Parts: sequence; C-alpha cells; structure tokens
Amino acid sequence: MLFCSVLPASDSRAAGKLVAALLTCDLPRYREAHRAFMKALVLKGYDQSNVEIITQTPNPDLISWSNSIRKFNAIGADVIVSYGTSATLTALRESQDIPIVYADVYGPVETGVAKSMASSGRNIAGVSSKVPLVTLVKTAMEVKPIRTLGIVSASREEGAMAQLKEARKIAAQAGVVLVETNVASPAGLDAALATLLATRVDCIYVTECTAGGRFFEKIVHRANELKIPVISQMPGAAHKGALISLEADPAEQGQAAADYVARILSGKKASSLPVVTPKRVDLIVNLKAARLLDLNVPFPVLTAATRVLK
Repeated sequence: MLFCSVLPASDSRAAGKLVAALLTCDLPRYREAHRAFMKALVLKGYDQSNVEIITQTPNPDLISWSNSIRKFNAIGADVIVSYGTSATLTALRESQDIPIVYADVYGPVETGVAKSMASSGRNIAGVSSKVPLVTLVKTAMEVKPIRTLGIVSASREEGAMAQLKEARKIAAQAGVVLVETNVASPAGLDAALATLLATRVDCIYVTECTAGGRFFEKIVHRANELKIPVISQMPGAAHKGALISLEADPAEQGQAAADYVARILSGKKASSLPVVTPKRVDLIVNLKAARLLDLNVPFPVLTAATRVLK
C-alpha cells in the first residue's frame, strides 16, 4: 500500500528532498510512531515546499520489504525511515548509499542494526525501543508465581529473537522453565497456542513478533479461558488485555526519528549519531485483566506501576 504526504521546512538546505518511510507491518504502534514523526518534522520547519514524504506499509514478508526499499532506491530517496527491526534490517541489506533512520528497533546492537550504542558504524542511526524485560517478568512474578513461562516468538524475526534470548537468561537465573513456540506465520499461531495451553504454562510472554502483534487479542482471549496471564513489551498490549506490559512510547520513537532526519537533511552523517534510548516508558498494570484471572495485585506492584488500567 503506497500513499504520499508532504511535510516541512524553511531550511533551504533541505529544498527538494525526498524522505521515504517503510513500516514493517500495519500495526497501531508503527502508525502512531509515524504520525508523531510527521508532526515533529513539521515543528522542525519542514513542509511541502521542500520535503516530500512517501510511506509504504507492504505485506509483512521479506520480499515485500525488499521491493519497497528497491522502489525507494529507484526514486532517489534522500533518507529512508524504517519502523521495526525487520524493515530496518531489510533497508540495510538493500540500500548501502542512502542514509537510514530507524525507530522501534528492539536491541539495535543485539539484532545487528548497530555496531554499538555510540555509533552504528555505518550509514544508519535511530531509536531503540528496548526496555528491561527483567522488570516485566519480576513484576509478573509478584502477582503470580511463575514456574513455567510460555513464549510466543518467531525465529525469522530478529527483534523477537533478541527478546527470546533475553528471556532465556532471565529464566535461567530465576529457575523458570520456558516453553518456547515459533510462529513462522499467522497460520501457525493456533498450533503455538495449543502447545502453550496444553502445557498449562503459568504465564505467556508475547514477543514483538508480527503474528503476536497482529493477533494479540486472540492470544489473550484463549489464555483467559484457562486463567493464564499474558505479558508483553509491545506498545498497546495492556489495553488489548495483557495483565502487565512494559511499553516504550511510540510517539517518542517517532519524534526522535524526526530529529535525526532533520539533522541528516541539514548535513549530519548518520554514522556519527548515537542510538537514542527510550525515556518515556510505562509499566502498566491491567486490573480488569487481573479480575478476569482471579488475581490480586499486591500494593507494591500498583505503587511501582506508572499507569493502572481499571
């Protein structure tokens, strides 16, 4: 799906520039980040007189992402903006000469997007969405003892795998047994859920995998039937029924990306820019979900939460 919109700047150095944006898939968190990006770029002085923004949200697969980046190369984009780990890694593979600014990439170093947090070491810069998984898991364990933790992940998605590897370390330290599922496509979600529910895991952690994001409410509904809480780091997870979520703000992701695009349009080298880390992070406790699960949320958990959904 291709649609164009135009944006912002009174800076003559940016005159006639083209910014091309690619969303990994059509998820609310990417749309929210991109809307914030567009607004922030306007506030930095960029408008239709000198910058055109082209946005693509293709099917969530490697061929579609690659085709989008090749289109951006062909039309001579001055900057590519990518939302999500998969779209960003595809942009790196398909475009060596055009500066890339990414947002909502979980663990840029762990996924190979950046060589270090100080500098990507290549023609790319952007914003990490990594928040401490250990905080999420420990908070969940304060609400309900967790001996077995089910995980919905996808081996072909680097962001999801970074979260899975982190979960393995945390589980090993806490003595928790992991029940891992690999959802290669949305069609494989039912089999993954059947495995987790049959095992009667104590809790389900949903990584940022595409299938988990697109069908999160289905996962929550099936888990609720067996009184199994769901936790996640995906923005919007608590509002979709997760008991606890730890979420980086998508709007902040887009605003930070806009700042980097503005700097690059003004002549800054992407390779000289450090990875931005999230500052607006919410630990959200969903009391409605707790009631459905017959769980009592301890007062210290409510005190630690930055938001409580009633």
